[in-house]
Amino acid sequence: MVKTRLVINKTFLFFMFVNILAISVVLFNHFMFAHVELVGKSNVILNYKEEYIEKGFTATRVGKDISDEVLVTGKVNTSKLGKYKITYEVPGLFGKSVVRTIEVKDLEKPVLDVDGSKKIYLCPGTKYKKENIKANDNYDGDLSKKVVIESDDKKVTYTVEDSSGNKSSIERSIVYEDIKKPVITLNGTKYDYVFLGEKYNDKGAKASDNCSGDITSKLSVKNNVNINKSGSYTVEYSVSDSNGNTTKLVRNVRVSERNKKGTVYLTFDDGPQWGTTDKILDILKEEGVEATFFVTNKGPDELIKRMYNEGHTVALHTASHDYAKVYASVDSYFKDLESVSNRVKRITGYESKIIRFPGGSSNTISRNYSKGIMSKLTNEVVNRGYKYYDWNVSSGDAAGGRPTSTQIKNNVINNLRKDRINMVLMHDIKTYTRDALRSIIKEGKEKGYTFEKITMDTTMVKQRVNN
Repeated sequence: MVKTRLVINKTFLFFMFVNILAISVVLFNHFMFAHVELVGKSNVILNYKEEYIEKGFTATRVGKDISDEVLVTGKVNTSKLGKYKITYEVPGLFGKSVVRTIEVKDLEKPVLDVDGSKKIYLCPGTKYKKENIKANDNYDGDLSKKVVIESDDKKVTYTVEDSSGNKSSIERSIVYEDIKKPVITLNGTKYDYVFLGEKYNDKGAKASDNCSGDITSKLSVKNNVNINKSGSYTVEYSVSDSNGNTTKLVRNVRVSERNKKGTVYLTFDDGPQWGTTDKILDILKEEGVEATFFVTNKGPDELIKRMYNEGHTVALHTASHDYAKVYASVDSYFKDLESVSNRVKRITGYESKIIRFPGGSSNTISRNYSKGIMSKLTNEVVNRGYKYYDWNVSSGDAAGGRPTSTQIKNNVINNLRKDRINMVLMHDIKTYTRDALRSIIKEGKEKGYTFEKITMDTTMVKQRVNN
C-alpha cells in the first residue's frame, strides 16, 4: 500500500510540473515577447494601378503599445504585376515579425469600342463587311489588332482577350434595312449674301446616300430669294433615297442694299474702359454719330449696356484677346468667342453676329499657335452665320509709342476715300484716340463723309489671309 501511494504521488507531481512549465512558457511568451498583429487581411489582391492603402498593425509587449519599435519594410508598385511583401518586425531577442502579401493582378476586361446598339443595319441585298473595331485594355493598351470578328447572316460577334486572360465579347444581330438618311453637302457656306437688284447665283449642293451612293440628281431645290426686296431668305434642299429616307437642308441668304461709297464706319476695339469709352460715348452722342464697338470680357457691364441703349452696334472681339488661347485651335477660338457673346446677350438681350479677329484676319502671329488657323476660321465663322470685319483705314493708335491726338486725327482723315466704304480701326481704351475723336468727326463731315454703324447688311471689309 505504501508503494502504490508513492507511485501516484510521483505521477501527480510530474503532471503538475509539466502544467506549471507550460503555463510559465505561455506567461513568459505573453509578458516578454512582442506581439504584432495586422489590421486587415494578410493576403491582399489589388487591381493593376489600384491604390494600395496600408491598413496598419498593432504591436504590444506586456500590454504596452510598442508601435514605434516596429520596422516596416517593403514597397508595393501597383503599376507592375506581381507579388509584394510588407514586413512588420520588432527587432531583438524577444522580437516578432509578421508579413502581409499583396498581389497585383490585371482584373479588368478589355473595352470594345462598339456603339450601344444591339443591332447592326445593313443595306438590303448586301453582306456584312468586317469593321475596324477598336479595343483598349487598362494594362495592355490598344488591342484593336486582336479583336476577333465572327459573323453569319444573322449576327456579328466581337471578341477580344488581354494578356491576363480577361475576355470581352459583344454580339449584335444583323438587320437588313436602310435606316440612314442621305447627306446633303452645300457648295459654299450655309450663309450667303447678295446686293439688292443683283443676280443671285446659288452655289448648289451635293447629295449622297449610304446605300444608293451619289443621288445629287434627285435633289429638289426651292429658292425663295427675292433680289428686289431687302431681307432674309432661304434656299431649301431636299432629297430622298430609294428606301424613303428624306433629308432637308437650308441655306440662308440675305439681300441688302450696297453700301454707299464714302461712308465712314468708326470702329473701336478692346474695350470697354472707364475714362475713355464713356467719354467716347459722350462725344458720339453730342455729334449724332453711331459707331461699332468690338468688346471683350473686360470692363464694366454698364458701358456695354449704354452702347446698346444709345443705338451703337455691340460687336465681338473675343473674350480674352489672348492670341495663344484663341488661335490654339478652331474649338478654342469659338469657345472664347462664345464667352463674350454670352456676356453681350446677358447684358443687352441681343445676340451679336458681328466679329473682328484679334489682330485682324491677316495677322501672322497666329502661326505661332496653329498653322493655317486663320484660313480655317475665316471660312468657319461665315459658315456659322457670323460676319467679320477687318479695316482699310488705321488710326495708328495701337502702333506703339505715344502719338498725339492730332497724329491720330490725321491718320484717319488723310486715308479716307470717297470711292469706297471706309472701315476705321481705333481703340476705345486709348486716351489719345478719345481726344482725337471729335476732330475726326467734325473734319469728316466737313469733307462730305457720312458716318454709319456696322450692321449685318454692311459689306465685309476683308484683308488678305496670311495663315
